[in-house]
Amino acid sequence: MVREKYLLHCPGCGRSFPDHYTLDCPSGCDALLRTTYRERRLVLRDLPGIFRYKEWLPVEGHLKVDAGPVSYESEGIARELGLSHLTVTFSGYWPERGGRMETCSFKELEAQPTLLRLREKGAGVIQVSSAGNTGRAFCQVSGLTGAPVVVVVPAAAADRLWTTVPSPNVCLITVDGDYSDSIAFGREVCSLPGIVPEGGAKNVARRDGMGTVMLDGTLAAGRLPDYYFQAVGSGTGAIAAWEAAERLIADGRFGPRLPELHLSQNLPFVPMVRAWEAGRRTIMAEDMPDAEASIARVYADVLTNRHPPWGVRDGVRDALAASGGRMYAVANEDARSAGRLFAETEEIDLDPAAAVAVASLSRAAEEGFIGPDKRILLNVTGGGYERAAEDLDRYPVEPYLRVRAGEAFAGDLQDAVRGWLAEQAGVAIRA
Repeated sequence: MVREKYLLHCPGCGRSFPDHYTLDCPSGCDALLRTTYRERRLVLRDLPGIFRYKEWLPVEGHLKVDAGPVSYESEGIARELGLSHLTVTFSGYWPERGGRMETCSFKELEAQPTLLRLREKGAGVIQVSSAGNTGRAFCQVSGLTGAPVVVVVPAAAADRLWTTVPSPNVCLITVDGDYSDSIAFGREVCSLPGIVPEGGAKNVARRDGMGTVMLDGTLAAGRLPDYYFQAVGSGTGAIAAWEAAERLIADGRFGPRLPELHLSQNLPFVPMVRAWEAGRRTIMAEDMPDAEASIARVYADVLTNRHPPWGVRDGVRDALAASGGRMYAVANEDARSAGRLFAETEEIDLDPAAAVAVASLSRAAEEGFIGPDKRILLNVTGGGYERAAEDLDRYPVEPYLRVRAGEAFAGDLQDAVRGWLAEQAGVAIRA
């Protein structure tokens, strides 16, 4: 019997236990922990943004941030693709539709509950490694709440780190390397007492925050979709959609069947597509041939995670298999064309990753992988940059430290971060 608002459950060993900002099973299982909520039915709260879904978020309080997904029945792109029931769930800046994610990315869905969960559990200062969008979202929420964060990004992505409010409590570290180098250096930073890793796919707050896309789209349509489309880098959003759909099925009011997950990656870097087509639980080196050069050539570089949660228990592969899903490898020009078509028909610009998802939807419709009369949910993971640039101020987040790829986190670097931590000790965090 669940007495607390939620418990964490390990699908590997079956144990359930209270949350202490726990990222891994105490028994050492190679499985993603899940939240088990006391409230089994979807209950909406009169709160801003994603916190209307607070009963299915691993937090007790809420933030006064009016940023959440917005869903609507498409007419424009649906007509072009010959689809009768296409729900678009948009995460970005589109005030006419109610879209208030000022960083223009669905990563705000992750950052809000993650920072609140961290504060409520008293775990410390969070460290985030990012290719750009995730880091920007955490910087934005830091600016809105005062929560200190350490963000590590590749130097080439530093210009993506901006906010629409000042963010004085961010320690931005740029690494002269790629995303993998940033992850490696971020892991070293977490060796300092008081700094904890954000956790990536292991963080239930990130996944349940992203799961609000499935909740919002299902509510807008009145039932679970037959198909769910999203572009994936780590695939954490796809896992989140699967978990949210299972909760909605258990609720009993939205349908009995899981949506098929239709997930896409951007050629030439498509490791999950290759592993899926080969029927493998492990991503091999052969799935990422000439990885550095391939990453440099993609249109949507936020989709270039070399270490996605693919084969872990209840990871991306299990989500695809459970839903009877499909994966797509999308060429750059197809993604660009799809982005232009969406902008013309829906009148909002797209993040490159979202354009990849639209391209996969277009191919699925053209090749008959989806029925034209079926219910479809398209997760538009970012957009509205042009409108945001017109309406909103932008504050660049300046690097606190610049390091070389492979540089050891020692000496002056450690002292600098310790000094920053000391400055943050008295910071008051606003709910």
